Amino acid sequence: MAGVTNAPFRSLCRRHGAGLYVGEMITARAYLEGNDKTRRLASFAADEVPRSLQLYGIDPATVGEAVRRLVATDHVDHIDLNFGCPVPKVTRHGGGAALPVRRKLLRSILAAAVGAAGSVPVTAKFRMGVDDDHLTFLETGRIAEGEGCAAVALHARTAEQCYSGDARWAAITELKAAITSIPVLGNGDIWEAADALRMVEATGCDGVVVGRGCLGRPWLFGELAAAFAGRPAPPRPRLGEVCDTMVEHLDLLVAWSPHMGVKEFRKHTGWYLKGYRVGGETRLALNQLQSRQQLVELLGALDRDEEMTAEGVRARRGHTHGPRPVALPDRWYETADSDEGLGSDAESAGSGG
Repeated sequence: MAGVTNAPFRSLCRRHGAGLYVGEMITARAYLEGNDKTRRLASFAADEVPRSLQLYGIDPATVGEAVRRLVATDHVDHIDLNFGCPVPKVTRHGGGAALPVRRKLLRSILAAAVGAAGSVPVTAKFRMGVDDDHLTFLETGRIAEGEGCAAVALHARTAEQCYSGDARWAAITELKAAITSIPVLGNGDIWEAADALRMVEATGCDGVVVGRGCLGRPWLFGELAAAFAGRPAPPRPRLGEVCDTMVEHLDLLVAWSPHMGVKEFRKHTGWYLKGYRVGGETRLALNQLQSRQQLVELLGALDRDEEMTAEGVRARRGHTHGPRPVALPDRWYETADSDEGLGSDAESAGSGG
């Protein structure tokens, strides 16, 4: 969810229902080096509680020190370690979704994070494995449980799948059966509230993690809160309400990042309007947006009473690429028990997986 789950978008989501809204993934090394962009991504709104941060790193000492500093500055209430990135430039150096193959290194990273966090809970998110011939999720879950993680979350796809096809919820069922002392959360293909209820019923998981399903739909969390509480679902927003949210989202982004806010908002426009009958010319103009005034004018020409189409409710958002072979270092599986560290090329904040 790089470039999406920053403080402005989290503020829109929080108003719609209870949940833990995790920030954009940052790398431990960049945080320790004082990278300006990373520091900004690690910031929270004044009223944001709990403050949940997603962290990635490949070196136990670096991860441990980053966690120690984050906790010492009273900056976070929860840390999520992400080992799910399928991006080739990361996996070919042993990072991201490839890292759990290195069992000893994974254990050391988790132990360092949990040890440095003290009373702050640390969770871990990961995929099923590199591919169907190299599934690591059960062992990864057991290692996380053994090293003191507060919960684990499984994206029920392999790195080879990327974001293609359907998430295989049966893997979540397997993980839930294997992990008995901490909560197991499921991730993958939660497009509407009914999907979350089906996942919990089908797998026995303790909760769900939402990624692409909330793109352009911060109100999904209101639907989820109602569903889990047994309340009727709130009505889906008409196009006018969506337009008002888009303008507010842009205003929040510009206040947060004056020079990049408009550019950052462009990618959100297609997600917000997916499922509504909006012409290609308007969509193209929004994708090339230059100013707030232009946004107001373009949205002002739309029919505010229009409802989302039935197809739009389950329309997939965000990444859809895959499957594709996973790029890995030479002899990667033969070195599964090695405790040798990885090079800095195995780090990237580009994708959380």
